[in-house]
Amino acid sequence: MRVEPKKDYNEENQQEKFTGNPMDSKMSQLDDVLNEKLENVFHKQTAQVMIHDVAKIASEYDPIDLAYAVSRLPPSARIVVYDNLPDLNAKIIFMINTGSKTRNSVFRQIDDNEIKLLIEKMPPDDAVWILDDMSDRRLKRILELLDYKKATRIKELQEHDRNSAGRLMTNEFFVFQMNTTIGEVTAHIRDNPGIELTSCVFVVNDDGELAGFVPGRNLMVNPHYLPLRQVMRQVLHKVTVNDSRDDAVDLAERYKIDALPVVDENDVLVGVITYEDIVEAMEDIADETIANIAGTTENVSEESPIFQRFIRRAPWLLVTLCAGLITAMAMAYFKDSPWFLFVPFFVPLIAGMSGNVGIQCSTILVRGMSTGSLSAGARAAAVSQELWIGLLIGSVFGLACGCAVYLLNYFEIHHVGGDPLAVVITVGVGLLGACSVATILGTFSPLFFVRFRIDPAVASGPIVTAFNDVLSTLMFFLIAYMIYPLFSPK
Repeated sequence: MRVEPKKDYNEENQQEKFTGNPMDSKMSQLDDVLNEKLENVFHKQTAQVMIHDVAKIASEYDPIDLAYAVSRLPPSARIVVYDNLPDLNAKIIFMINTGSKTRNSVFRQIDDNEIKLLIEKMPPDDAVWILDDMSDRRLKRILELLDYKKATRIKELQEHDRNSAGRLMTNEFFVFQMNTTIGEVTAHIRDNPGIELTSCVFVVNDDGELAGFVPGRNLMVNPHYLPLRQVMRQVLHKVTVNDSRDDAVDLAERYKIDALPVVDENDVLVGVITYEDIVEAMEDIADETIANIAGTTENVSEESPIFQRFIRRAPWLLVTLCAGLITAMAMAYFKDSPWFLFVPFFVPLIAGMSGNVGIQCSTILVRGMSTGSLSAGARAAAVSQELWIGLLIGSVFGLACGCAVYLLNYFEIHHVGGDPLAVVITVGVGLLGACSVATILGTFSPLFFVRFRIDPAVASGPIVTAFNDVLSTLMFFLIAYMIYPLFSPK
């Protein structure tokens, strides 16, 4: 049975007015206030006073809020908050909603029997994710302590890949034969209060194959003597256990499916993915996508040692460092060329413009592929449009930049050296070339990543950005090398 958050905590705390940055959400402000209270408590002089105050906070606040707030506390303090939660129900909610580091801190301090009590009251799909944070040896001991039926359901879910529909589903649901009457169904639901999925029941044929479903409302408005076959609806969308998590999320999100059936290779119903599970998966996907775009694997909601955070960022930034060194070597190589006299002044302009053009192209395509609005068949047209847009941007801004440089020289506001006309043409054409290269890289890199089954969001990260800086700058040097001598006086 899925537990619900406690509703008897202090209402005054829920209506407390917060001050702070208006850009912060009420939830983030609540987290800040609660975290400040907990930090103040752990600075108390005596352990007795500290425990009393922690217990008071734990009884006043929702365990979900506490689960988020403790992520900023030291690991030794998190177990204190857990121990002072008012009851087992609150502890289960806390463990389901907190992060893996907090769960590991708690697991190290509690015994196997207490973990058994927590797992017994959790739905199998939630229990699986929590048990993933446990060592294999201890996991085996916990499963041996559990009821055989519960342990079997957990083991079945653990067999599936972490990013598959099979791992996302719950295997506790209601399923009946087609000739079962509504009265028999409602009686069975009443006799099994531990199964939470009651928004619909599923119907199978004599071979056990999925035949349809009946919404919960239809069970209430129809006579109890009607068989399910007369009120069931056709299942239009389903996934298999081996389908990816992303496929399940896309399907449920597009068609707003509250309970997405999961079948095996024989079309036998083996599980159901609830919309709540879909929302949680969407949050995980969003976190991973943002991390890839930023070039880090850090979890911003968890406090980690500074060196560990450095290690997570360093590999991505190493690529940027290498790209910068290549650019510096190219600049040193051409430093004695006559056209290089003015080129360094425009390198930041070229890198900035081309970088933004490339990021815009890749972001548009990544967003379209992520939301499902850009199908495989529509990608050719989208790529063509992006290339034309990039060419137009390079032409317009190259012309504008050339005119600006000419006017600065004409009115003697700023002179960068070299023949003015040659500088204007070189910078204008160079910006066009750099933006064109950035457009090509930004457009085709997401498709390249998708082809090799890599998250296309990395196409907007430091790796492609670094390549873009190098290629666009080298393109500018090449154009300057070719164009400037043609228009400069001998």
